Amino acid sequence: MTKDYRPASVFFYPRIRLSPYFEATQRLGAKAYSAYNHMYIPSWYGDTDKEYWALTNDVVIWDVAVERQLEIKGPDGFAFTNMLTPRDLNQCEVGQCMYVMITDENGGIINDPVLLRLAENHFWLSLSDSDVLLWAKGLAYNSKWEVELGEPDVSPVQVQGPKSRALMQDLFGDWILDLPYYYHKQTQLGDMEMVVSRTGYTGEIGYEIYLKNSIRDGLKLWDAVMEAGKPHNIIVTGPSLIRRLEFGIRNYGQDMRLEHNPYEIGFGWSVDLDQEADFIGKEALKRIKAEGITRKLVGVEIDGDRIQGWNEDYWPVYSDGKAIGQVTTGAYSPRLEKNIGYAMVPIEYAELGTNFNVDVRGETKTATVVREPFIDPKRETPKG
Repeated sequence: MTKDYRPASVFFYPRIRLSPYFEATQRLGAKAYSAYNHMYIPSWYGDTDKEYWALTNDVVIWDVAVERQLEIKGPDGFAFTNMLTPRDLNQCEVGQCMYVMITDENGGIINDPVLLRLAENHFWLSLSDSDVLLWAKGLAYNSKWEVELGEPDVSPVQVQGPKSRALMQDLFGDWILDLPYYYHKQTQLGDMEMVVSRTGYTGEIGYEIYLKNSIRDGLKLWDAVMEAGKPHNIIVTGPSLIRRLEFGIRNYGQDMRLEHNPYEIGFGWSVDLDQEADFIGKEALKRIKAEGITRKLVGVEIDGDRIQGWNEDYWPVYSDGKAIGQVTTGAYSPRLEKNIGYAMVPIEYAELGTNFNVDVRGETKTATVVREPFIDPKRETPKG
């Protein structure tokens, strides 16, 4: 039976918070919102193909205030943060960013933030969709760690696309040209204070502006970026599901959850088992690596006509009539002119070239396991 996903209005009410950029997203015609970290995030504004090509050819801005910051500081800030993640933060300099996993005692993924090291013992973890502040507070309570934990008034926007560098140069000056990939700088724009990082959710050249005092200055920053972007054909969009899929980016809560570990989602490189620190989940992840995984998230191409939109729910995966897994993300790539996605399947179905069936909204299609990232496998584009 095909599920009914007829459009419905979003009910706005105070339990889910508004972004500091919310009025701007309404003014510019946001058509849909979803909830993320107890906030509303605009999902799309109109033609998603138009948004995709604007991202890959020009420059776009989108509201990601939902990426709340877990701030960790104090005398034990480094040691505490290093305990939270399997990545060795001794390899992260002050002024550098790092993609990290937050794992529990079983090696399950709690979150996958981008970490910003602001000072020796001062960090922001730019969170995906789960309550890591509560996890961190529980770990720190009655512990040996001397740390301060909180959520500062900091709200990011992303400026992404090949023309983002020129736009950011117009706003901030020539120093932006020397900011390396996955580094950040504390700066100002007029009287607005912020941190600018060379990061993003796209696989394109791009930046994130982490605005401080965002409740006060949110609309002021938004309008400044939009004005500077006019000569560069800027448009406002939602986060591009298609582009992040093409580039191999996972979405927490969709492609991975607490019941998954980094090895299952193909991110074993984010686990530094040889480091001295006894991070949470270390023994479990050692055991998982030694024993091997029984399932894996793989890239797939899905045959047939263009899939409209994206998967509203997980699509069942079958082999010989037996349910074996699910497609976690599925969409049409305008650049590849193919339907692509991720599927979580038993390890015996994870080899390149393996075929199985997918139930796409009641229609059976054939999926083939392929190498991913689907585009730019060496990840050269965002470093350019």
